[in-house]
Amino acid sequence: MAKEVRAIVITGNGTNCEREVANACRLAGAEVADIVHIAELLAGRVRLDDYHFLNLAGGFLDGDDLGSAKAGANRLRHAAISGSQEHLSDQLHRFIGEGKLVMGVCNGFQLMVKMGLLPGLGRDYQTQTTTLTFNDSGRFEDRWTYLKVDPESPCIYTRDLEGIYLPVRHGEGKFVAGENAVLEQIEKEKLAVLKYCDADYSAPTQDYPQNPNGSMNAIAGVCDETGRLFGLMPHPEAYVHRTHHPRWTREEELPEEGMGLWLYQNAVRFVREELL
Repeated sequence: MAKEVRAIVITGNGTNCEREVANACRLAGAEVADIVHIAELLAGRVRLDDYHFLNLAGGFLDGDDLGSAKAGANRLRHAAISGSQEHLSDQLHRFIGEGKLVMGVCNGFQLMVKMGLLPGLGRDYQTQTTTLTFNDSGRFEDRWTYLKVDPESPCIYTRDLEGIYLPVRHGEGKFVAGENAVLEQIEKEKLAVLKYCDADYSAPTQDYPQNPNGSMNAIAGVCDETGRLFGLMPHPEAYVHRTHHPRWTREEELPEEGMGLWLYQNAVRFVREELL
């Protein structure tokens, strides 16, 4: 049997973008893109060990009680697997240790940050050093944004990309570092993969609405030092086909593939070339 790229998309407790993410994985070439309820993992009926690419999709985990994704982060840190001595966090850290891929979008990014998975400085994946908090506008932002890619970033998802155009839809998307030294290290190690910018992709901006939430240093997405763990507030799964573009009926030369699909294609390519 040919080896398969196996992606898993976790759902439950308020996630609402799981089908779009699974579709993006399939369009990108993953042979398997399973949508799995968190309860199935905690019951031991499904194991992360059987997959290569873990996706934490957007939504409103636990109604954003305690702040976006905070309750979900506590659950994943401490929840034990039924009938086992193992915790779900044990599987997760083994998954990361084996060089597999984790991508969090919007609420999934918030979850990774609050678990300490990102930015994962010094490969410490348990200590929270940054957060995502309320937008400076004081309201939910639903708009399309231009994103500048750092070509020197180790991020495997953005390889060969210079800029992408994706929608945001969030109320707590402002990236904040707890200490200046943390932000300086993120910048020094080129972990700030994506930054909000103007339409020409020339330079990061703090100007609203191009920067929809007021993120420090215009940061829209970060990775860890391996480039395998990646989180971003904009939604790549929401632009995988030309008809998802807000001006698709007016733009004459849009390619069939939407820009968001590129991130998933890079992930699938990495799994096929490095993990199979």
